[in-house]
Amino acid sequence: MTVHEFSVEMTCTGCSGAVERVLGKLKEQVEKVEIDLDNKKVFVTSALSADELLETIKKTGKQTSYVGVKN
Repeated sequence: MTVHEFSVEMTCTGCSGAVERVLGKLKEQVEKVEIDLDNKKVFVTSALSADELLETIKKTGKQTSYVGVKN
């Protein structure tokens, strides 16, 4: 499993909740989601590609960019 880091324009817990909801729909394909609201970062542990995860997070309507793989 890889931990992917994304920068997501989140301003409140409603925003982070939306991110958790769309990633939650991927069910067993996502092992873990960590959200750092203060720094507007989302860490996703998944076997899915960064592109697949990025497209999923973008469904929230939030400006999202892929940062890279977190070590």
